[in-house]
Amino acid sequence: MENQQYQHTLKGEITLSGIGLHTGAYVNMTLKPATPGHGIKFQRIDLPGQPIVKADVDYVVETTRSTTLEHNGARVSTVEHIMAALAGTGIDNALIELDGGEIPIMDGSAWPFIDAIEKIGLQNQDAKKVYYTIDTNISYYDEKKKVEMVAMPAVDYRITCLIDFNSPVLGTQHAKMKGIEEFKTEIAPCRTFCFLHELEYQLSLNLIKGGDINNAIVVVDKPVTDEELARLAKVFNRDNISVQKEGILNNIELRFPNEPARHKLLDVVGDLALIGYPINAHIIATRPGHASNVEFARKIKAYIKKNKHNKDVPVYDPNQPPIFDTPRIERTLPHRFPMLLVDKIIELGEEKVVGIKNVTFNEGFFQGHFPGNPVMPGVLQLEALAQVGGILALNRVPDPENYDTYFLKIDNCKFKSKVVPGDTMILKMELLSPIRRGLVEMRGTVFIGNKVATEADMVAQIIKTREGK
Repeated sequence: MENQQYQHTLKGEITLSGIGLHTGAYVNMTLKPATPGHGIKFQRIDLPGQPIVKADVDYVVETTRSTTLEHNGARVSTVEHIMAALAGTGIDNALIELDGGEIPIMDGSAWPFIDAIEKIGLQNQDAKKVYYTIDTNISYYDEKKKVEMVAMPAVDYRITCLIDFNSPVLGTQHAKMKGIEEFKTEIAPCRTFCFLHELEYQLSLNLIKGGDINNAIVVVDKPVTDEELARLAKVFNRDNISVQKEGILNNIELRFPNEPARHKLLDVVGDLALIGYPINAHIIATRPGHASNVEFARKIKAYIKKNKHNKDVPVYDPNQPPIFDTPRIERTLPHRFPMLLVDKIIELGEEKVVGIKNVTFNEGFFQGHFPGNPVMPGVLQLEALAQVGGILALNRVPDPENYDTYFLKIDNCKFKSKVVPGDTMILKMELLSPIRRGLVEMRGTVFIGNKVATEADMVAQIIKTREGK
C-alpha cells in the first residue's frame, strides 16, 4: 500500500476505450495526473468549452441503474465503477477526459481500471490527506424500498453489504470489505448484474444499448422459452444463448460465489466516494442501490460539513503524565517567563504535536488588555501555537538545543472565540508538507474544550544558532 498519510495522483496518463452500457456509444477516456487538492473531476472534451464536472454528490442528477453527474451543462453517467477504482487505489487527484457522456463499462467491474492504474503507478504528493472520522452513527432508511444504511465509528474504512431479492435463484447474500486494502482483490473484479425481467424492461426503455453478455451477469428468474432466448441472442449479437442450472445466462462462470453482493459493495464504494472526503467508518448497507447510496452520501456529507470543526479534537486528560513538562520545554525552546506560553506537551509525533496552556487571571498581559473584561490577545494565542510548533520542528533535529525556529509567515488566521482566564488552551500543530531546507509548513488550531478558538497556517524556518558542545 502507498503511504496513505499523503495525497496521491497518477504517475502518468492512462487512456481506456469502450462502449457505454446504456448509451452504446464508443467512448475514449483519459485519466491525467492533477495537483494536490484538485480532487476527481471529469471533463467533456467533446462539448463546446470543454466543461468540467466535479465528482461530487451535489451534482448527482440521475440514479436509474447507474449514477449520473451534471454540471456546467455537461453530463457524465455510470461514474460509480471508476470512482470505486480511484478510491480503492487511494488516488485523490485526477482529471478524467471524456469524448462522450458515459464511462466505458469495460467488463462490468472495476478491475480494468484498477489494472491500468497499477500499471502506470501512483505518485506521492506533498500534501497531507485528511480523513474524516465518523464519531456517531449516521443512519438512512427508505421505507418503500426497505433499504437501510448506517455509518458507525471505526478506525478505518470497512463495509458490510447484504442483498436480498427474494429470488430462488439469487437468494440472500452478504459481502464484507475489512479495509480498503482488500478492494483490489476481493471487490474490484466483481461484475454488475441484473435480473432477466429487469433486462427486458431496460430494453423497452431503449437503455443498455451497450449491454453485452460479457459485461453483465444476467440472473434468470423465470422460465424462458427458446423464442425468448433467440431474441436475446440477437440483442447481444450472439449465435445462441443458454441458461445454466444455477440460473445464470449463457453459462458465465462467477468469479466469486457471492459476486452479486460483492458488486453491490463495489457500487457503495464508488457512490460514497462522491462525498468528497475520505472517511473512517464502518458502513453497513442492507439492500443498497444507487439512489439510496447517493442519498446516504448526501447525509454523510451534510454531517461532515456541519461538524467539520470538531474533526480530530485532541483529548486532554490532566491525570496523564505529559511527554514534555515545563523544565523539558525550557531545554528545547529559548523562551522564559513571561513569554513561555506552553505549560506541557501531551502528544508528539512525526507530524503532529499537542500542547497545553492554562490561562490564569494573574497573566501579566491581563493588566493592560481589556481591564475588567480580560481577553487573551490573539497575537499571544498565535505565539503559543508557534512555540508548540517549534517543539514539533526541533524534535526532527539531532541536537535541538543548538537550533531555534523563526516564523516567516502566517496565513488564513481566524479568531472564532474568546480565550479568557480559567480556560485551558489545547494547542495543536500539524505538518502540511514534509520539511525541506529547514522550512516547516504547519496548520495550527487552538481548542477550548471541543470548540475551535483560533486557527492559522504558519511557516517557520529551523536555523542553527549555537555550536554544539
